[in-house]
Amino acid sequence: MSYRFERRYTGSVQAVIMDWAGTTVDFGSMAPIRAFQRLFAGESIEVTLAECRAPMGSEKREHIRQMLAMPRIGKAWIQIKGEAPTEADIDRLYQDFVQIQIECIRDSAVLIPGMAEVAAELTGRGIRLGANTGYSRDMITELVQHAAEQGYSPEVVITASDVRRGRPWPEMSLQAACALEASAVQACVKVDDTGVGIEEGLNAGMWTVALAVSGNEVGLSLEDWQALAPDEQQRLRSKAHARLAGTGAHYVIDTIAGLPGVIDDINGRLARGERP
Repeated sequence: MSYRFERRYTGSVQAVIMDWAGTTVDFGSMAPIRAFQRLFAGESIEVTLAECRAPMGSEKREHIRQMLAMPRIGKAWIQIKGEAPTEADIDRLYQDFVQIQIECIRDSAVLIPGMAEVAAELTGRGIRLGANTGYSRDMITELVQHAAEQGYSPEVVITASDVRRGRPWPEMSLQAACALEASAVQACVKVDDTGVGIEEGLNAGMWTVALAVSGNEVGLSLEDWQALAPDEQQRLRSKAHARLAGTGAHYVIDTIAGLPGVIDDINGRLARGERP
């Protein structure tokens, strides 16, 4: 004789853990792109937007490593330097990158439209807000301050430098959930604009919400996005939604402004005994 016991959380959402660039601030996630282009230009290597965006969401030293491993960039490096990049090269690039990234973040620390209102609504519902990021702790000090001045101040901020393993490992999300005193991971929602960020949330056992338009997939500043014709916007939107749906995200929406409606739907699913 065998038995199976199923334990299901049937309460409501307790915590929402959100990425920074492309999710809550910096429409288009432009700051990292500008920083990586400046970094490699300093090594006499021009890198494309696609090359910069491919590892997006990763811890930044790992991001540099992945870019150097790309065949075209690796070949260009060898042609200029005479040998393949070493760990010492990656360490040096990362140290150079930190200050460049801080400067680029400073220029892009504007909340995505609707973020302040979403933060106020969710907090008013008793939902606790946390944030995590592929940025290191020293990169985001000013960003956190600027966001607070604009109406968004998460209770908990976890960075890639605070954990042993960054995305797609679940450590940042789980650490945030514990700090936010969530009683179950099923009561937590991870919101991100990158595939690796969604994978992080899935690995943590949480509901996941992917943002298609404001972040890395479309990759346009707010001004450039608004300047597009409606049919071109729809083409890019559809492409981004399809790519993020392929990551396994439970929901894909355009921007953070649509999050409260998603939370309502998740609450209904939880009440019916569903789980991520």
